[in-house]
Amino acid sequence: MISVSSFAKINLGLKIGPARPDGFHELRTVYQTLALHDVIRVDVVEGEGIEVRCDDLRVPLDSSNTCYKIAERVMGASAAGRPTAGLAKIIIEIEKHLPVQGGMGAASSNAVATMLAMERALGLRLSPQDKMRIAAEVGSDLPLFLIGGTVLGVGRGEEVFPLPDLPTLPVVVITPAVGVSTPRAFARWDELAARDAALTGSSMAGTINQFSQSVFVWLGTGFPQVRPASGVPARGGDRAETPLLDLVRAGIENDFEKVVFPEYPDLREVKGLLLREGASYASLSGSGSTLYGLFASEVQAQAAAERMTAAGHNAVATTTVTREEYWKAVASG
Repeated sequence: MISVSSFAKINLGLKIGPARPDGFHELRTVYQTLALHDVIRVDVVEGEGIEVRCDDLRVPLDSSNTCYKIAERVMGASAAGRPTAGLAKIIIEIEKHLPVQGGMGAASSNAVATMLAMERALGLRLSPQDKMRIAAEVGSDLPLFLIGGTVLGVGRGEEVFPLPDLPTLPVVVITPAVGVSTPRAFARWDELAARDAALTGSSMAGTINQFSQSVFVWLGTGFPQVRPASGVPARGGDRAETPLLDLVRAGIENDFEKVVFPEYPDLREVKGLLLREGASYASLSGSGSTLYGLFASEVQAQAAAERMTAAGHNAVATTTVTREEYWKAVASG
Protein backbone atom coordinates (compact mmCIF):
# COMPACT_ATOMS: atom_id res chain seq x y z
CA MET A 1 0.00 0.00 0.00
CA ILE A 2 1.34 3.42 -1.04
CA SER A 3 0.66 6.48 1.15
CA VAL A 4 0.76 10.09 -0.10
CA SER A 5 0.07 13.25 1.90
CA SER A 6 -2.74 15.33 0.41
CA PHE A 7 -2.26 19.01 1.30
CA ALA A 8 -4.77 21.83 1.66
CA LYS A 9 -4.69 25.14 -0.19
CA ILE A 10 -5.95 28.62 0.46
CA ASN A 11 -6.64 31.39 -2.04
CA LEU A 12 -4.62 34.58 -1.62
CA GLY A 13 -7.23 36.63 -3.41
CA LEU A 14 -9.72 35.52 -6.04
CA LYS A 15 -11.12 37.66 -8.83
CA ILE A 16 -14.18 36.45 -10.73
CA GLY A 17 -14.52 37.49 -14.35
CA PRO A 18 -17.35 37.05 -16.85
CA ALA A 19 -18.98 33.71 -17.61
CA ARG A 20 -17.33 31.86 -20.49
CA PRO A 21 -19.01 30.00 -23.37
CA ASP A 22 -18.21 26.70 -21.64
CA GLY A 23 -20.26 27.74 -18.61
CA PHE A 24 -17.26 28.38 -16.34
CA HIS A 25 -16.09 31.82 -15.18
CA GLU A 26 -12.81 33.47 -16.03
CA LEU A 27 -10.79 33.57 -12.80
CA ARG A 28 -7.58 34.95 -11.40
CA THR A 29 -6.26 33.67 -8.08
CA VAL A 30 -3.08 32.93 -6.17
CA TYR A 31 -3.13 29.48 -4.62
CA GLN A 32 -0.97 28.68 -1.60
CA THR A 33 -0.47 25.20 -0.16
CA LEU A 34 -0.66 24.64 3.61
CA ALA A 35 0.84 22.06 5.96
CA LEU A 36 -2.64 20.75 6.86
CA HIS A 37 -3.33 17.53 4.99
CA ASP A 38 -5.30 14.33 4.50
CA VAL A 39 -3.57 11.00 3.77
CA ILE A 40 -4.34 8.93 0.68
CA ARG A 41 -3.46 5.23 0.57
CA VAL A 42 -3.64 3.19 -2.62
CA ASP A 43 -3.41 -0.58 -2.85
CA VAL A 44 -3.62 -2.98 -5.79
CA VAL A 45 -5.30 -6.31 -5.02
CA GLU A 46 -6.88 -9.26 -6.80
CA GLY A 47 -10.18 -8.49 -8.45
CA GLU A 48 -11.33 -5.64 -10.67
CA GLY A 49 -12.68 -2.14 -10.48
CA ILE A 50 -12.11 0.77 -8.10
CA GLU A 51 -13.11 0.94 -4.44
CA VAL A 52 -13.04 4.13 -2.36
CA ARG A 53 -12.98 3.87 1.43
CA CYS A 54 -13.39 6.68 3.97
CA ASP A 55 -14.74 6.89 7.52
CA ASP A 56 -16.16 10.40 6.94
CA LEU A 57 -19.80 9.93 5.97
CA ARG A 58 -19.79 13.18 3.99
CA VAL A 59 -17.31 11.75 1.47
CA PRO A 60 -18.97 9.96 -1.48
CA LEU A 61 -17.62 6.48 -2.13
CA ASP A 62 -19.04 6.02 -5.64
CA SER A 63 -17.97 7.20 -9.09
CA SER A 64 -18.76 10.82 -8.17
CA ASN A 65 -15.69 10.91 -5.91
CA THR A 66 -12.79 12.82 -7.49
CA CYS A 67 -10.35 10.07 -6.45
CA TYR A 68 -12.49 7.53 -8.31
CA LYS A 69 -12.66 9.78 -11.38
CA ILE A 70 -8.91 10.28 -11.55
CA ALA A 71 -8.24 6.59 -10.93
CA GLU A 72 -10.38 5.74 -13.97
CA ARG A 73 -8.39 8.13 -16.13
CA VAL A 74 -5.02 6.97 -14.85
CA MET A 75 -5.96 3.36 -15.63
CA GLY A 76 -7.05 4.39 -19.10
CA ALA A 77 -4.06 6.64 -19.83
CA SER A 78 -1.86 3.81 -21.04
CA ALA A 79 -2.39 0.14 -21.78
CA ALA A 80 1.00 -0.45 -20.23
CA GLY A 81 -0.27 1.12 -17.05
CA ARG A 82 -2.76 -1.63 -16.31
CA PRO A 83 -1.93 -4.06 -13.50
CA THR A 84 -1.06 -7.62 -14.39
CA ALA A 85 -3.90 -10.13 -14.68
CA GLY A 86 -5.46 -10.99 -11.34
CA LEU A 87 -4.27 -7.74 -9.72
CA ALA A 88 -6.72 -5.31 -11.23
CA LYS A 89 -8.62 -3.85 -8.29
CA ILE A 90 -7.60 -0.40 -7.04
CA ILE A 91 -8.43 0.36 -3.40
CA ILE A 92 -8.26 4.04 -2.36
CA GLU A 93 -8.37 4.86 1.34
CA ILE A 94 -8.93 8.48 2.38
CA GLU A 95 -7.80 9.41 5.89
CA LYS A 96 -9.79 12.60 6.35
CA HIS A 97 -8.62 15.61 8.34
CA LEU A 98 -9.44 18.48 5.98
CA PRO A 99 -12.96 19.95 5.81
CA VAL A 100 -15.43 18.78 3.18
CA GLN A 101 -16.74 21.64 0.99
CA GLY A 102 -14.60 24.07 2.95
CA GLY A 103 -12.84 25.92 0.12
CA MET A 104 -9.47 24.31 0.89
CA GLY A 105 -9.34 22.09 -2.19
CA ALA A 106 -9.43 18.86 -0.18
CA ALA A 107 -11.23 16.73 -2.78
CA SER A 108 -8.96 18.05 -5.55
CA SER A 109 -5.85 17.43 -3.49
CA ASN A 110 -7.08 13.93 -2.65
CA ALA A 111 -7.47 13.18 -6.35
CA VAL A 112 -3.96 14.34 -7.27
CA ALA A 113 -2.50 12.38 -4.34
CA THR A 114 -4.39 9.34 -5.66
CA MET A 115 -2.79 9.77 -9.09
CA LEU A 116 0.69 10.09 -7.60
CA ALA A 117 0.13 7.05 -5.37
CA MET A 118 -1.18 5.00 -8.31
CA GLU A 119 1.94 5.80 -10.31
CA ARG A 120 4.06 4.26 -7.57
CA ALA A 121 1.72 1.36 -6.82
CA LEU A 122 1.44 0.34 -10.48
CA GLY A 123 4.94 1.27 -11.62
CA LEU A 124 3.57 3.87 -14.04
CA ARG A 125 5.50 6.78 -15.52
CA LEU A 126 2.92 9.29 -16.68
CA SER A 127 4.37 12.31 -18.46
CA PRO A 128 3.97 15.72 -16.78
CA GLN A 129 1.72 16.72 -19.66
CA ASP A 130 -0.52 13.67 -19.17
CA LYS A 131 -0.79 14.35 -15.44
CA MET A 132 -1.75 17.97 -16.07
CA ARG A 133 -4.31 16.96 -18.70
CA ILE A 134 -5.90 14.32 -16.49
CA ALA A 135 -6.02 16.69 -13.53
CA ALA A 136 -7.66 19.50 -15.52
CA GLU A 137 -10.27 17.07 -16.90
CA VAL A 138 -11.38 16.13 -13.39
CA GLY A 139 -11.54 19.62 -11.88
CA SER A 140 -10.34 23.21 -11.99
CA ASP A 141 -8.45 23.08 -8.67
CA LEU A 142 -6.53 19.87 -9.35
CA PRO A 143 -3.57 21.16 -11.43
CA LEU A 144 -2.32 23.45 -8.66
CA PHE A 145 -1.49 20.35 -6.59
CA LEU A 146 0.89 19.22 -9.33
CA ILE A 147 2.86 22.41 -8.63
CA GLY A 148 2.61 23.20 -4.90
CA GLY A 149 3.84 26.26 -3.06
CA THR A 150 2.68 29.64 -4.39
CA VAL A 151 0.80 29.25 -7.69
CA LEU A 152 -1.03 31.64 -10.02
CA GLY A 153 -4.30 30.24 -11.38
CA VAL A 154 -5.94 31.67 -14.50
CA GLY A 155 -8.59 30.51 -16.97
CA ARG A 156 -11.14 28.71 -14.82
CA GLY A 157 -8.31 28.18 -12.34
CA GLU A 158 -6.83 25.14 -14.09
CA GLU A 159 -4.11 27.04 -15.98
CA VAL A 160 -1.35 27.19 -13.38
CA PHE A 161 1.92 29.11 -13.22
CA PRO A 162 4.53 28.56 -10.50
CA LEU A 163 5.23 31.85 -8.75
CA PRO A 164 8.22 32.73 -6.57
CA ASP A 165 7.47 31.09 -3.23
CA LEU A 166 6.39 33.15 -0.28
CA PRO A 167 8.49 32.56 2.82
CA THR A 168 6.85 30.18 5.29
CA LEU A 169 4.00 32.09 6.96
CA PRO A 170 2.04 31.25 10.13
CA VAL A 171 -1.66 30.76 9.41
CA VAL A 172 -4.77 30.29 11.52
CA VAL A 173 -7.55 28.40 9.75
CA ILE A 174 -11.16 28.44 10.94
CA THR A 175 -13.78 26.13 9.44
CA PRO A 176 -17.31 27.06 10.58
CA ALA A 177 -19.95 24.35 10.68
CA VAL A 178 -21.66 25.49 7.51
CA GLY A 179 -21.27 24.35 3.92
CA VAL A 180 -21.16 26.90 1.11
CA SER A 181 -22.26 25.73 -2.33
CA THR A 182 -19.79 26.94 -4.96
CA PRO A 183 -22.33 26.76 -7.84
CA ARG A 184 -24.78 28.82 -5.76
CA ALA A 185 -22.05 31.34 -4.93
CA PHE A 186 -21.26 31.75 -8.63
CA ALA A 187 -24.97 32.18 -9.39
CA ARG A 188 -25.24 34.91 -6.75
CA TRP A 189 -22.14 36.56 -8.23
CA ASP A 190 -23.74 36.58 -11.69
CA GLU A 191 -26.84 38.26 -10.23
CA LEU A 192 -24.68 40.89 -8.53
CA ALA A 193 -22.60 41.47 -11.65
CA ALA A 194 -25.73 41.86 -13.78
CA ARG A 195 -27.13 44.48 -11.39
CA ASP A 196 -23.86 46.38 -11.32
CA ALA A 197 -23.58 46.29 -15.12
CA ALA A 198 -27.12 47.62 -15.48
CA LEU A 199 -26.35 50.49 -13.10
CA THR A 200 -22.83 51.40 -14.22
CA GLY A 201 -22.43 49.86 -17.66
CA SER A 202 -19.05 48.43 -16.59
CA SER A 203 -17.70 45.00 -17.54
CA MET A 204 -15.65 42.46 -15.61
CA ALA A 205 -12.64 42.56 -17.94
CA GLY A 206 -11.10 45.62 -16.32
CA THR A 207 -11.30 44.32 -12.75
CA ILE A 208 -9.81 40.94 -13.60
CA ASN A 209 -6.89 42.62 -15.35
CA GLN A 210 -6.40 44.90 -12.34
CA PHE A 211 -6.12 41.83 -10.14
CA SER A 212 -3.38 40.39 -12.36
CA GLN A 213 -1.48 43.67 -12.14
CA SER A 214 -1.91 43.76 -8.35
CA VAL A 215 -0.52 40.24 -8.02
CA PHE A 216 2.67 41.12 -9.82
CA VAL A 217 3.04 44.42 -7.97
CA TRP A 218 2.71 42.40 -4.77
CA LEU A 219 5.28 39.86 -5.90
CA GLY A 220 7.63 42.55 -7.16
CA THR A 221 7.97 40.76 -10.47
CA GLY A 222 6.52 40.89 -13.96
CA PHE A 223 4.32 38.54 -15.93
CA PRO A 224 6.99 37.77 -18.57
CA GLN A 225 9.04 36.02 -15.86
CA VAL A 226 6.22 33.53 -15.19
CA ARG A 227 6.15 30.36 -17.27
CA PRO A 228 3.26 27.91 -17.71
CA ALA A 229 3.63 24.87 -15.49
CA SER A 230 4.38 21.51 -17.10
CA GLY A 231 3.77 19.53 -13.94
CA VAL A 232 7.45 19.34 -13.06
CA PRO A 233 8.21 20.78 -9.59
CA ALA A 234 10.09 24.06 -9.79
CA ARG A 235 11.89 26.02 -7.13
CA GLY A 236 10.71 29.51 -6.29
CA GLY A 237 12.89 32.59 -6.11
CA ASP A 238 13.53 34.99 -3.27
CA ARG A 239 10.72 37.10 -1.84
CA ALA A 240 10.61 40.35 0.04
CA GLU A 241 10.55 40.03 3.81
CA THR A 242 7.30 42.00 4.09
CA PRO A 243 4.83 39.79 2.17
CA LEU A 244 1.91 40.49 4.49
CA LEU A 245 2.18 44.26 4.16
CA ASP A 246 2.74 43.93 0.42
CA LEU A 247 -0.37 41.76 0.15
CA VAL A 248 -2.55 44.32 1.89
CA ARG A 249 -1.12 47.26 -0.07
CA ALA A 250 -1.78 45.50 -3.37
CA GLY A 251 -5.46 45.26 -2.50
CA ILE A 252 -5.70 41.49 -3.03
CA GLU A 253 -9.18 40.28 -2.03
CA ASN A 254 -11.64 37.46 -2.64
CA ASP A 255 -14.69 38.39 -4.74
CA PHE A 256 -16.73 35.55 -3.22
CA GLU A 257 -16.90 37.53 0.02
CA LYS A 258 -19.24 39.99 -1.71
CA VAL A 259 -21.92 37.30 -2.15
CA VAL A 260 -21.10 34.77 0.59
CA PHE A 261 -20.94 37.19 3.53
CA PRO A 262 -24.44 38.68 2.98
CA GLU A 263 -25.89 35.15 2.94
CA TYR A 264 -23.74 33.88 5.81
CA PRO A 265 -23.09 36.91 8.07
CA ASP A 266 -21.41 34.70 10.68
CA LEU A 267 -18.54 34.19 8.23
CA ARG A 268 -18.01 37.95 8.04
CA GLU A 269 -17.84 37.96 11.83
CA VAL A 270 -15.18 35.24 11.80
CA LYS A 271 -13.04 37.29 9.41
CA GLY A 272 -13.38 40.26 11.74
CA LEU A 273 -12.41 38.07 14.67
CA LEU A 274 -9.22 36.94 12.91
CA LEU A 275 -8.25 40.57 12.32
CA ARG A 276 -9.01 41.51 15.93
CA GLU A 277 -6.84 38.60 17.06
CA GLY A 278 -3.90 40.13 15.21
CA ALA A 279 -3.98 38.69 11.71
CA SER A 280 -2.17 40.95 9.24
CA TYR A 281 -4.45 39.67 6.48
CA ALA A 282 -7.65 37.61 6.64
CA SER A 283 -9.86 36.20 3.91
CA LEU A 284 -12.35 33.60 2.82
CA SER A 285 -10.67 30.70 1.01
CA GLY A 286 -12.32 29.90 -2.30
CA SER A 287 -16.08 30.15 -1.85
CA GLY A 288 -15.72 29.10 1.81
CA SER A 289 -16.75 28.32 4.40
CA THR A 290 -13.12 28.17 5.58
CA LEU A 291 -11.49 31.47 6.53
CA TYR A 292 -7.85 32.06 7.34
CA GLY A 293 -5.62 34.72 8.82
CA LEU A 294 -1.91 35.29 8.17
CA PHE A 295 0.13 36.12 11.27
CA ALA A 296 3.57 37.61 11.87
CA SER A 297 4.82 34.76 14.06
CA GLU A 298 3.97 31.16 14.97
CA VAL A 299 3.66 32.17 18.63
CA GLN A 300 1.00 34.77 17.77
CA ALA A 301 -0.83 32.34 15.49
CA GLN A 302 -0.88 29.56 18.10
CA ALA A 303 -2.09 31.90 20.84
CA ALA A 304 -4.84 33.28 18.59
CA ALA A 305 -5.96 29.77 17.61
CA GLU A 306 -6.14 28.72 21.26
CA ARG A 307 -8.22 31.76 22.21
CA MET A 308 -10.62 31.25 19.29
CA THR A 309 -10.95 27.54 20.04
CA ALA A 310 -11.78 28.36 23.66
CA ALA A 311 -14.47 30.72 22.33
CA GLY A 312 -16.08 27.85 20.40
CA HIS A 313 -14.53 28.21 16.95
CA ASN A 314 -12.95 25.34 15.02
CA ALA A 315 -9.54 27.02 14.76
CA VAL A 316 -6.13 25.50 14.07
CA ALA A 317 -2.68 27.03 13.68
CA THR A 318 -0.56 25.86 10.77
CA THR A 319 1.92 27.26 8.22
CA THR A 320 2.20 27.73 4.49
CA VAL A 321 4.31 25.19 2.60
CA THR A 322 6.87 26.11 -0.06
CA ARG A 323 7.16 24.17 -3.29
CA GLU A 324 10.29 22.38 -2.17
CA GLU A 325 8.73 21.42 1.17
CA TYR A 326 5.56 20.28 -0.60
CA TRP A 327 7.30 17.86 -2.93
CA LYS A 328 9.62 16.56 -0.22
CA ALA A 329 6.58 15.68 1.91
CA VAL A 330 4.65 14.18 -1.03
CA ALA A 331 7.61 12.00 -1.99
CA SER A 332 8.07 10.74 1.56
CA GLY A 333 4.41 9.79 1.95
